[in-house]
Amino acid sequence: MQTRLTALGIRREGDWVTSTAEQMLERRLADALADRLRSLRAAAGLSQEAVAHGAGLHRNHYQLLESGLSDRKKHTPANPRLSTLVALCTVYDTTVPDLVVDIFRANGDGGP
Repeated sequence: MQTRLTALGIRREGDWVTSTAEQMLERRLADALADRLRSLRAAAGLSQEAVAHGAGLHRNHYQLLESGLSDRKKHTPANPRLSTLVALCTVYDTTVPDLVVDIFRANGDGGP
């Protein structure tokens, strides 16, 4: 079974089975979010530390988000909790829909 899944571009992670296309989409979304966060931070003239502090995050966690990663060693794409996005939106004086709408446009989805 494992050989067939691998031949189809699907890999098993624990109890989850993910396709290569899904992994690529997760990576593109994480990278688009990272770009958006860096852009907002630059426009606000804030340091990563100031944003992290304002959102109640550890600086390293915010750095990972701006890198599009959830884990540096495994290189897994960032997938922040909704509460994290809300906290960041408070710092950037925006809303979650405004934060993510451009992410979907950047990935050819057209947005919500």
